[in-house]
Amino acid sequence: MKRYCGSSSLITALAAVPLMAVISATCTWAGGLSGCNALGGAVGQLRTALIKTLDEKASGGLGNQMWGTLVARDGTVCAVAFSGSDAGAQWLLSRVISAQKANTANGLSVSNFAISTGNLYSAVNPGGSLYGLQFSNPVDPQVAYQGLAKFFGTPKDPMDGNRIGGVNVFGGGLALYDKSLGMVGAIGVSGDTSCADHNVAWLTRANLKLDFLSTNGVAGVAGGSRPDNIIYDITNASGLQIGTSASGFGHPTCTPDNGSQADSLTLPAVE
Repeated sequence: MKRYCGSSSLITALAAVPLMAVISATCTWAGGLSGCNALGGAVGQLRTALIKTLDEKASGGLGNQMWGTLVARDGTVCAVAFSGSDAGAQWLLSRVISAQKANTANGLSVSNFAISTGNLYSAVNPGGSLYGLQFSNPVDPQVAYQGLAKFFGTPKDPMDGNRIGGVNVFGGGLALYDKSLGMVGAIGVSGDTSCADHNVAWLTRANLKLDFLSTNGVAGVAGGSRPDNIIYDITNASGLQIGTSASGFGHPTCTPDNGSQADSLTLPAVE
């Protein structure tokens, strides 16, 4: 029997499926693609976690307010939130960008290997190992721009319950790992420089208690106790627009920096 998931609870499935079979489903798709239920309390805690992150620690950049999005392992948008006083307090474009980042980190990470969006910049540039990736899975505009703006960032956000798509190749998207369930989805954060976005996403993931990478034996291109951390190893040759990353997964420095690069080195180790 297939199992059916909603954005935050089980939904009515096909009429041919017995009602009791639907009720007993555990919200896991064939192939291990869990829905929003696997994110547990994080769905309702996203705004609180974003605000806590920004209150607790400067992450460099411009000091802007942020948008955040959670997606489940099956790509469904589970929560959209903002940290400011209202939806207009942060860049409006960043609402969809945050969802795009979450979709990317979810789509390119697996149970034992995590890729952050900040790891992709050099790899997708000409000569990189993933050149052209950013054009492979476009955002669904019908999902991105549907609905009433008054619901943006609320539990009724029009993206909620839909799959947004999109590939983003700069900082702010991280896969999420539950202590016992393993990989359950991803978070995307946007609203500042991409370097600051990465730091805020990292700290918000920790505040949501979905950073159990070490517990689950998850590796990444950055290695060590921060396996999917952003890497700053690009050398810009004179006269060339695109620099060379020693690892092949480097991210450029951001302007203004305001400590974002240094802060990335002191982010808490994953659990």
